[in-house]
Amino acid sequence: MASLITFILGYLCIAFEHQLRLNKSSTALITGVICWTLYALGGTAHEVVSEKLLAHMGEISGILFFLLGAMTIVELIDAHDGFELISSAIKTQNKQKILFIISIIAFFLSAILDNLTTTIVLISLMTKLIQDKHEKFYFASMIVIAANAGGAWSPIGDVTTTMLWMNGQISAAVIIKEVFLPSVISIIIPLIAISFQLKNNTPITVTETLTKTNHSTSKVILFAGILSLLFVPAFKSLTGLPPFMGMLLSLGIMWLLSEIINHQKDTEASDTLSIKSALKNIDTPSILFFLGILISVAALQSVGILSELAQSLSNWIGNTKIIVMALGGLSAIIDNVPLVAATQGMYSLSEFPMDHPFWIFMAYCTGTGGSMLIIGSAAGVAAMGIAKIEFFWYVRKISFWVLLGYLSGALTFLAMSWL
Repeated sequence: MASLITFILGYLCIAFEHQLRLNKSSTALITGVICWTLYALGGTAHEVVSEKLLAHMGEISGILFFLLGAMTIVELIDAHDGFELISSAIKTQNKQKILFIISIIAFFLSAILDNLTTTIVLISLMTKLIQDKHEKFYFASMIVIAANAGGAWSPIGDVTTTMLWMNGQISAAVIIKEVFLPSVISIIIPLIAISFQLKNNTPITVTETLTKTNHSTSKVILFAGILSLLFVPAFKSLTGLPPFMGMLLSLGIMWLLSEIINHQKDTEASDTLSIKSALKNIDTPSILFFLGILISVAALQSVGILSELAQSLSNWIGNTKIIVMALGGLSAIIDNVPLVAATQGMYSLSEFPMDHPFWIFMAYCTGTGGSMLIIGSAAGVAAMGIAKIEFFWYVRKISFWVLLGYLSGALTFLAMSWL
């Protein structure tokens, strides 16, 4: 019980980090270590606690190495102006058309990169194109919605789907097949609703030109980076090795390619475009946040709290579909990473084997449900920081349409499962 109280207090500090002025990564790390310390001091033999901790750290470190590799590759693409190629390809001055184009790009790009990175890149580009404050809010909101939906149907598009994939609850082919259409459905209603709010009487600025590298180098790095990320699921299928091994191989290849391309440049330019520079720019606090959350949840699982909670939910609600939809709604308030991590500890593969509809539906609901509030996903939090979206503005203007989209996608998934 002490571990559960510690986890709840730690999570409240994470949820109100801005009001408390406490960094969520530090809180997550402290919470995780205290949970394990309480378990170790609770009467269980220290050897048993250490053995369980090391067993969990094997799975957790795989997720962290995977994220580290993916984020470094994305930073390398950005350093070579690869993403500027996308923005420079947008020629229309019609804002509704731009909204549709950028939403489609966000939807598919997040499936290849991840929803957080896609949101940061595209909102950064959109702030150069759109001048009106509230129209920026609409564009940024739609990017978050589309990126979260795009991440839900890809094994590498969202931290939660990556966690489910790496722990053997879902396979790459099935998650794409079963969740793609519900994810598309989930963005249609908010996309149409937001498009009616835009005006075409204000000018759109011209996209900035490439400055760091030449056009051909940007193309090479962009396409090589995307192919290296797409290679990871194929590597897992061919070898059976954990996904982080494929990601590390892709990172090594991209590292080698960038050195070959930039070896003739002067030292200053070469340093800016190097893997070393990319590693400095990745969001290390986010990786440490995931570490803290995952070891906290692992402690609750080891103590047996999560299995008890699963039994209580089953007895109280009974219907697993309703449980999963409720967790999707809850992910708008609570970050979906600990929710999914907790669910993995609550329900076993013997109860719900790989590719069971329970896990597939979980990926959809927790991936798209976080869009109902701007604080419900890492992508949304990033959008708040970059575009300065106001929390209550989002609630008034966006949340209802996202809820309708979320329910429409969920009903689509259930209908597909029934058919």
